[in-house]
Amino acid sequence: MFSEEEQASCTSSSSDPPSAHFIGTKDDVVQAKRVTKLVGGRDVLVLCHLGQLHAMDMRCYHSGGPLQEGDIEEFDGRMCIVCPWHQYKITLAEGEGLYQKVNPSSTPPKPTWHSKGIKQRVHLVTEVNGNVYVTFNDSLDTIDSDFYQTERYRTIMNKAKP
Repeated sequence: MFSEEEQASCTSSSSDPPSAHFIGTKDDVVQAKRVTKLVGGRDVLVLCHLGQLHAMDMRCYHSGGPLQEGDIEEFDGRMCIVCPWHQYKITLAEGEGLYQKVNPSSTPPKPTWHSKGIKQRVHLVTEVNGNVYVTFNDSLDTIDSDFYQTERYRTIMNKAKP
């Protein structure tokens, strides 16, 4: 897994990062705010929010919703993308699913934010000489959003299209 600092790092070097996938120029990504791209067999969303670059699997871990259409909001001090289909909240930095929980025995009941754990695969974004690259999170642990990166899912989606 990547640290928050690694996730949003902007580095400069004279050569392309190893095993990184070119997304576009930083100016283009910043102007577009959100870029989706099929790279290395993964559908990736790269976005620029408050001057930081973030990358994650494009489809929501819950039901495959298009995260590129989701709003970005802050929950409990953490920036999240909100899936437009079912309003699932996913942290930009770690890919954690967040939910609100209420303790019914507290008076008055006060909702608090909790993590469901890592549900969305996030990837490392780097900038080299004005170009933006994504290096995949190569954790061997299965993450829920991985299902929507399979050929099986793409086949199902292509059959469902009119």
